Amino acid sequence: MRERIFELALAAAGEGAERALLEPLCAAAEGAWLRRLREGVTAEDCGEALPCAAAFTAAADLAAGDGGPASFSAGDISVSLGGSGDRARRADSLRQAAERLMEPFVQAEGLWARGVEG
Repeated sequence: MRERIFELALAAAGEGAERALLEPLCAAAEGAWLRRLREGVTAEDCGEALPCAAAFTAAADLAAGDGGPASFSAGDISVSLGGSGDRARRADSLRQAAERLMEPFVQAEGLWARGVEG
């Protein structure tokens, strides 16, 4: 499954993704999703949702990182790669997609209050 996650993460991260960093991010994302599985749910039960969610999570982590310069110039040519806000929005979008994919299989994260009267 790790190879599939890496393949998907490369596609999600886009051309020029830092492969050396993406590989351990994929392993960490896979482990994080596996730890969140509801009791009795296996990786196999998730089908392609788990590899996709792990890939999206790894790509989001990569996008949220420094990512190098937002723009650069060489002589008369300037190239803009998008600012840190663009990277943050992309990372957030990938994380939300991962959560939607895995929602049927995982325990909710964070604090949840049910039946609490104010």
